[in-house]
Amino acid sequence: MTISTPYWIDANDQNLNFPDVAFALTEPDGLLAIGGDLSPERLLMAYRNGIFPWYNAEEPILWWCPNPRSVLFPDQFKLSRSLRKTRAKTTYTITIDTAFSEVINACCEARKDQPGTWITAEMRSAYCEMHKLGYAHSIECWDNDQLIGGLYGMSIGQVFFGESMFSRKTDSSKLAFAYLVDKLKEWDFTLIDCQVKTAHLTSLGAEDIPREQFIKLLHRWCSTSPKPIAWSASASAPR
Repeated sequence: MTISTPYWIDANDQNLNFPDVAFALTEPDGLLAIGGDLSPERLLMAYRNGIFPWYNAEEPILWWCPNPRSVLFPDQFKLSRSLRKTRAKTTYTITIDTAFSEVINACCEARKDQPGTWITAEMRSAYCEMHKLGYAHSIECWDNDQLIGGLYGMSIGQVFFGESMFSRKTDSSKLAFAYLVDKLKEWDFTLIDCQVKTAHLTSLGAEDIPREQFIKLLHRWCSTSPKPIAWSASASAPR
């Protein structure tokens, strides 16, 4: 069975279930549903099933599950020679969960190749709430007291779902990401969701896998628990 239009979700519907991701459109790739809300309950249901929101301010909420899916297995992370050298000599400090709202606001800033942003005010509010609930996390890169790079995403079970990153100085977001990968390995995480393929993520070791395989991995690893961790206690000295 195929469909030519995405499913409509009534924001007042108490049923949080999404349609099977196999019904996502092929054009545009992965569009599954429209509408609903960004409540914590709906967001958790979405992520556990490989679905994420991505839309512009003037649009209703759009829910996606592209095929194939870009992922990074922590053990496959590629630390380039140049980044290894940068990390060895850097005086930057990497922290976790010390400036979540600042990081997501920085990810909203216009970029040279992207004048606007898909992170709407509604999205910022929703993910800040998920941060308060302990699901959304940020990794920050500092030059003294100046925030120069970082990223944020969602953590469920043994899976980290990357959302967005920013960089104000060369390699600052890569340094933050490298530190995150080190921590995820330490905590027995098994998968990082990168959503959609980019040259930047591919250079770090991301790869495309079939959506069906991705969903099977989520069903296995989102329901398990990593080692006991305390995200907010994971600030580090310079790395």
